[in-house]
Amino acid sequence: MTEETPGFEEKPDVPSGATPEDAEPKADSSSASAAGSAPAGDTNQTAGLVAQLDQVRTALGERTADLQRLQAEYQNYRRRVERDRIAVKEIAIANLLTELLPVLDDIGRAREHGEFVGGFKSVGESLETVAAKMGLQQFGKEGEPFDPTIHEALMHSYAPDVTETTCVAILQPGYRIGERTIRPARVAVAEPQPGAQAAKGDEAEAADDKESGGPDEG
Repeated sequence: MTEETPGFEEKPDVPSGATPEDAEPKADSSSASAAGSAPAGDTNQTAGLVAQLDQVRTALGERTADLQRLQAEYQNYRRRVERDRIAVKEIAIANLLTELLPVLDDIGRAREHGEFVGGFKSVGESLETVAAKMGLQQFGKEGEPFDPTIHEALMHSYAPDVTETTCVAILQPGYRIGERTIRPARVAVAEPQPGAQAAKGDEAEAADDKESGGPDEG
């Protein structure tokens, strides 16, 4: 039986000519391998974070586009509501004032006949003032050219002193609200007398000849 010598430690076999440091190559190789694998893990983690960031940015862009679209739709809705509200208000006012036109006609006739006096005058003027504040405008005057878009001809005649179709009498005034006509002016019109233009042309030519000393003699 072999007895172990106290204090003797087993050492790994070392080839002849090798130094003691050569006895630990495996440990160094494992350490190098572990050190080399660490950067690869960091790269994978960074790539994952970048991918997540891209996803968050994409989602944020989509939500921002949705918010902008909703805001634009809301603004369009508000404009439509405001436009419809104004249109409904104008229609309601026009309908109300249309119902008052016969009363305003009676006031006008009373004024023409000298019956617009006393309490009736005060009430009538107040009504006309309120109607004007609501945007009602009266139009139609004698002597203005006839316009079929705002005039309604109820009577027709010829006159030698007009050069175009002219309103010679206002039978009922017209009324408008802004640019909207709620009743055309009902008028009597006169047209130039047939042949009047030719006669005036002959008179003008004769006057020119007289001023120039008469026609040239042959």
